[in-house]
Amino acid sequence: MRRVLLLLLVVVAPLALLAGVLTLNRLYGARSGDNAFALRFELPGAGGQIGLPEVQGPLDPGKPLVVIDAGHGGHDPGAEAGGRHEKDVTLALALGLRDRLLAGGGVRVALTRSDDRYLALEERSGIARRLRADLFISIHADSAEDAKASGATVYTLSDKGTTQEANRFAASENRADTINGVALRDTSNSVSAILVDLAQRQSAAASAQFASLILREGQGRMDFRDRALQSAAFVVLKSPDMPSVLFEAGYISNPADAARLASAEGQKAFAETVALAIRVYFAREAGANGP
Repeated sequence: MRRVLLLLLVVVAPLALLAGVLTLNRLYGARSGDNAFALRFELPGAGGQIGLPEVQGPLDPGKPLVVIDAGHGGHDPGAEAGGRHEKDVTLALALGLRDRLLAGGGVRVALTRSDDRYLALEERSGIARRLRADLFISIHADSAEDAKASGATVYTLSDKGTTQEANRFAASENRADTINGVALRDTSNSVSAILVDLAQRQSAAASAQFASLILREGQGRMDFRDRALQSAAFVVLKSPDMPSVLFEAGYISNPADAARLASAEGQKAFAETVALAIRVYFAREAGANGP
């Protein structure tokens, strides 16, 4: 009799426990196929790269192309303060700048993201390089523990970041890259390093020129920090042959800055400033390169 009871406990008890779990799950758990707890991310296709965004503006491929990057997005909200998220502020600024450029004509425009989606840092500048952009601008809204910190800042790639990226592009695993139309796989390591270094110097000078134009055109339109032009080793700025800047449009942690960036007037001032700087930059480039 004892043996029979033990056998029943061994066989029946697990079945009863399983039945209880299934019953509770049916009553209180998520329904089969329910995605309430699922996180979805856009992943690259089989080729390992995400799709390219639409290029808007003139159909003439000879017109300059600007790629505008709205920082953060998706499950990465960026800075948060006063119920505002950096990803929403940057997208609004990016869309406003795009519309301003398209309204003026003569410039092609593409956005790395036009909605609330996540992109890895390398993908953002990678999109611009794959589109062969003439200019890349990444938009952010800073945050600081000091709520009094305010004003916009324009960043270019630092010398340290430049050197590191030159070494990386010259490495053998990156030989598929093309610098200024020259495939690195067709060159030796020493020649690759020279090509990348020359491209870095050229794009760094162009980036600094564009950053200075933003500050000039923004006088009277926007508030800038005392040290409004700085350099840092931001990942999104590390394209060796493409002028790039990162524009921290203000401090979302500062109530006045945050309100300005979220307002129609503040967004208009941003769009006017950057759009005018872009047009002056391309006009200078066209003059320097001749008719």
